[in-house]
Amino acid sequence: MNLPFSFKILLSFSILFVISCHRQKIPADFVIYNTTLYTVNQNFSTVSTMVISNGKIIDIGDTKDIKNKYSGKEEMDGTNKFVYPGFYDAHCHFLKYGITTLDANLSGTKSWEEVLLKLTEFATKNPQGWIKGRGWDQNDWNNKEFPGKNALDSLFPDRPCFLKRIDGHAAIVNTMALTISGIKKGQKVNGGEIIYSEEEPTGILLDNAMDLVENLIPKPTNDEIISALLSVEKECFSYGLTTVADAGLDKKEIDLIDSLQKQGKLKMKVYAMANPDSINLKYYSKHGIYKTDLLHVSSFKIVADGALGSRGACLKKDYSDKPGHKGFLLQPPSYFKEIVDKIFNMGFQMNTHCIGDSANSFMLTLYGEKLKTNNDKRWRIEHVQVIDTSEMKKFANYSIIPSIQFTHATSDMYWAKERLGEERLTGAYAYNKLLTTTGIIANGSDFPVEKINPLLGFYAGVTRKDTTGFPKNGFNYTEAVTRENALRAMTIWTAFACFEEKERGSLEIGKAGDFVILDKDILKVDDRELYKVNVLTTFVNGVRVYEKNK
Repeated sequence: MNLPFSFKILLSFSILFVISCHRQKIPADFVIYNTTLYTVNQNFSTVSTMVISNGKIIDIGDTKDIKNKYSGKEEMDGTNKFVYPGFYDAHCHFLKYGITTLDANLSGTKSWEEVLLKLTEFATKNPQGWIKGRGWDQNDWNNKEFPGKNALDSLFPDRPCFLKRIDGHAAIVNTMALTISGIKKGQKVNGGEIIYSEEEPTGILLDNAMDLVENLIPKPTNDEIISALLSVEKECFSYGLTTVADAGLDKKEIDLIDSLQKQGKLKMKVYAMANPDSINLKYYSKHGIYKTDLLHVSSFKIVADGALGSRGACLKKDYSDKPGHKGFLLQPPSYFKEIVDKIFNMGFQMNTHCIGDSANSFMLTLYGEKLKTNNDKRWRIEHVQVIDTSEMKKFANYSIIPSIQFTHATSDMYWAKERLGEERLTGAYAYNKLLTTTGIIANGSDFPVEKINPLLGFYAGVTRKDTTGFPKNGFNYTEAVTRENALRAMTIWTAFACFEEKERGSLEIGKAGDFVILDKDILKVDDRELYKVNVLTTFVNGVRVYEKNK
């Protein structure tokens, strides 16, 4: 058929228009392609391209299938880069760590004399008020006994001193602090201990005894707290953390975090465990679970016992290196039974700090009496450091989640046998047994007790060694976990433990664009390189919040 020329021109334009429309790319905010991306989905799939818009993942798959469909405002060639879900710390002290940055940093000190030197430097720079510090650990010193207050009295006779141990469950104070607190000879403390020598306080306070002094210390100003929070957030982002579970916050602290997030000043996502004080219990009992895109309050943090390093952990039998001493619960049994009922009736999650095998046994039994059978309450035991292996089945029976810290094993391994003896080590830091029993473990750092870097936890979890490669065959190596499971423990399993598995924890369509880009593949790199892997970039809701060297 002989068509008019004008019609042929119109037909040609129409065809071109249809083809153009067909090839038009979908606008997106960010596209990364040609990369190795671990989704950590149910199949643990690996893909090469991810597309993000409005803070959410809108597509994911192979570069050849996806890249040409989208036009990103920013596009990144991910060749030789490795992408993982943003790391999620299951148990840390985000706000309190920020506050401790205002104090003397005593972490890593190798002697009491080095502690005193650091305090002298701190006092010179801060010439007024209390001398505060945190981080000392007598187990790292040649003399592993608790220090006394005499040297503090000599150096700082006119300034009160309060120095917390690395685990936060012991402190040493000087005479002036004791005098201000009104501590008297022979005074006893429920759920704590004042250490005496010849009826005189040595300056060492354990667990609840610390409150007698600490409650008298002036609180930091709001501006100081905000500045500290923003500084800690920056440090967390530099290590690839995009969400943290802050274990133990007061209502005013939760409100401050919420306010900063709503103002756009604080971008870190926070799963807040509320302290079980009267204010929190009354407020959340009335108002219920609170949740925004960045803040989630649906749990309470309870502390059952002290720490193993300061011998406050509650054990079934005596400490191997201190006959006649088993540690202690921080509250009477009736308190724990009452708080279990309150939290259960509120519909909140209960997360209980348990270090010793007696504390673990006691709380697992209380949980079981209330939970009765399999459930979706997702109640947690925090740390699960020493447990009678015969009681591990209770985790599975009552759907209790073990929330652990891989690095606790490699930090404590140098002296754990002295504290516990050979027999109890079988159920100590038994992360693989717990995983086999429950099918899930959530891993955190407990910072500032341990270092913030989650890759140190990953390394400890899969090697059971310190960064020098000690011990050669790994500490109780049968309790190591696979790399895939170590990654799950710091992403999707922790998200599940915080009721957030539908929003984050894996890289899947519809979930938040929270991810981290590393320079090496932690699923394949040599063990000796694991803890040296660098975070190149961290994204929260598709927005770059950290970039190395910028």
